[in-house]
Amino acid sequence: MPNYSCGDCGMEVHAITCGKCGTELTHVNIEKDDGTTVGVAECSNGCGKIKSPMCCGHDMAAAD
Repeated sequence: MPNYSCGDCGMEVHAITCGKCGTELTHVNIEKDDGTTVGVAECSNGCGKIKSPMCCGHDMAAAD
């Protein structure tokens, strides 16, 4: 999983794991109905996905 970082304060988050199965979540971009994309952290075992973390009032960017 890439690190998520905040462009404003420099806060970083890494190694987010699924609460159901313990698998490390992976970063993926999904396309919304209006054609825009949003980053999410997804369980590779199919348990689900969450929106990317937020900090300082905006989405944190995922570094590859």
